[in-house]
Amino acid sequence: MNKFSKLAFIAATAVVAASASAQSVPASRQATNDNWVNGTGEYVWMNGTNELCWRDAFWTPATANAKCDGALVAQAPTPPAPVAPAAPAITSQKVTYQADTLFDFDKAILKPAGKQKLDELAGKIEGMNLEVAVATGYTDRIGSDKYNDRLSLRRAQAVKAYLVSKGVPANKIYTEGKGKRNPVTTGCNQKNRKQLIACLAPDRRVEVEIVGTANKQ
Repeated sequence: MNKFSKLAFIAATAVVAASASAQSVPASRQATNDNWVNGTGEYVWMNGTNELCWRDAFWTPATANAKCDGALVAQAPTPPAPVAPAAPAITSQKVTYQADTLFDFDKAILKPAGKQKLDELAGKIEGMNLEVAVATGYTDRIGSDKYNDRLSLRRAQAVKAYLVSKGVPANKIYTEGKGKRNPVTTGCNQKNRKQLIACLAPDRRVEVEIVGTANKQ
């Protein structure tokens, strides 16, 4: 190597060394550091404007040098999606009234005591968003099917009419009469008519099922 070549090599080496020294930061002591370091591993090289360190192909924000890439802007966490309010739970309640409490025997006209019972039911309905109410009348087994079917329906309709008078929408109340079907008594085989009627009392009933959701407070 001639004298001119040697001088040029020495000058170039000095420039690179000075540049690396001026544009470098101490190497991080973290376990993984995917920034380019100098030959001794003491300094991380930076770009010409001293803004960022030189990064190798494996660089990620997690393996950045904290002293030169620490200015990376942290991404704000994505806010959770708003949670939709839960839909009100639909509830179903079935109330059974003894027909003898609501009506005189073999009648379909509400007694004062029966109206008081239905006032309580109307209060429950008022406290909810009513979807539907079904009033179903039943009789005991005494008498013909045709007669009992009509009697049970008239009693269910009487219950509906009273609830409507208390403000329950008529189009949300349905009625049906099932006569002597679906008895709930067993073993009533008395020969005495009065005793038999007394034993079969639970069969004479009106069931009212209400379906809806609770009103918001």
